[in-house]
Amino acid sequence: MTPKISGIGKKERTFLALLLKANLPAITAKNTSEILEITQARALQILSLLAKKGWLSRVKQGIYTPVPLQSENPNVMVDEPWVLAKALFEPCYIGGWSAGEYWGFTEQIFNSIMVFSTKKIHEHEMHLKGANFTVKTIKKERMFGLKNIWQGRHKVLISDPTKTIIDAFNDPAVVGGIRMSIDLLSLYLKSEHKNLQLLLDYGLQMKNTAVFKRLGFCFEKNNHYESDYLEKMRAQIKSGYSQLDPSSPGESLITAWNLWVPTIWKRGIS
Repeated sequence: MTPKISGIGKKERTFLALLLKANLPAITAKNTSEILEITQARALQILSLLAKKGWLSRVKQGIYTPVPLQSENPNVMVDEPWVLAKALFEPCYIGGWSAGEYWGFTEQIFNSIMVFSTKKIHEHEMHLKGANFTVKTIKKERMFGLKNIWQGRHKVLISDPTKTIIDAFNDPAVVGGIRMSIDLLSLYLKSEHKNLQLLLDYGLQMKNTAVFKRLGFCFEKNNHYESDYLEKMRAQIKSGYSQLDPSSPGESLITAWNLWVPTIWKRGIS
């Protein structure tokens, strides 16, 4: 049953004013207890009451967002889903196809926001407050190559252009597959963000030799390389074989890159 917005007492109004003044991306028992200087148990009671009366909107258990004053229904969609992602999954950053779209490397519209988080997430696909989220759990050592950007009144971390490409070749699924990874790479190399040395440095920092196998193969097939850059990537290749795209196992082995690729990719990439 949808709660209706109803009146609250003077004390609850004071609590609500303090919470709104804090300009939080999301309201939880923890930050409420800190702001109001009360126990978390008491904070949960207050949040539940404010939600019941329609002044807060419940996102999921223990997490709420303010309801705009002009709204007649507390079940509103979130205005800034990236900010909500930060509140739900921090430490995290926006990456993959969402970052590719932000940096202008793709015009394809995805119906989900791609989030990289060091949190242990049980549900990797979520629909919350009118927004879809796809969450990939990562090691904290891969929280690098990030930039702060403003979303409304809040700062949100996003992978920078080069890290967006490295993430795509570390796990093509985060941008929708290897073909999309190649499309992103092509536009990156034509953009003002192109930085081959940084691409190499970030690849090393990932500590996953498959990144260089995939990048090297795609650079070579599309002639996207300069002088000795291809050899610098080849020097990072270790023994063992990897898949060009783990979601589509290949049948042909490219020994120069220790890479399994689909047969149709052996002759070239189009």
